[in-house]
Amino acid sequence: MTTVLIVDDQPMQRFGFRMLLESQDDMTVAGEAGNGSEAVRMTAELHPDVVLMDIRMPGLDGIEATRRIVASGDRTRVLILTTFDLDEYAYDGLRAGASGFLIKDALPEELLSGIRAVASGDAVVAPSLTRRLLDAYADHLPAAGSAPAAPATHPRLASLTDREREILTVMGQGWTNAEISARLHLAESTVKTHVGRILAKTGARDRVQAVILAYDTKLVTPA
Repeated sequence: MTTVLIVDDQPMQRFGFRMLLESQDDMTVAGEAGNGSEAVRMTAELHPDVVLMDIRMPGLDGIEATRRIVASGDRTRVLILTTFDLDEYAYDGLRAGASGFLIKDALPEELLSGIRAVASGDAVVAPSLTRRLLDAYADHLPAAGSAPAAPATHPRLASLTDREREILTVMGQGWTNAEISARLHLAESTVKTHVGRILAKTGARDRVQAVILAYDTKLVTPA
């Protein structure tokens, strides 16, 4: 049973999400929060599997709430809900540690699928959309004066093999596992194994965070 905390400052929006989630045999609503502060407190108390996090809320917004939840080390994963698929805040939310984001007018089955994916440890944002999002907000990346170590020496990439570094690079370029398999002449199961090792070695929570790391370390540069 996947437990979900709904966070939104609009009561009717929360009600709609609750009705949808409670119609599923494998999901239950752990609680509801109307702002970021409540979300942080209730996550610490309830330890839900997934937090559906709105971004724009009075007081503590969804981005800072996400950052605090992730920093706490709780197993809870955050799925950000935003009004637009390229909302400027969505990038900041992913940087804060969210496992992905969906637009609020997504189809019910898309939202349910997203929750299940996040709960199982996957990322919700498709690789191609990740690339588009990061490219669109390249100005959010560290400035030259605060640039991280070069890819060859960055400590989080140091333990990667040449093949793993190659795969992380093309992940950052928006390639799916199937595309990596076809273009690098690898079995898709082998690609999945490499991706899993990349996540473990770099400490990335999921594919989205791995791609962000590739950009932050300059292994991949925005188009």
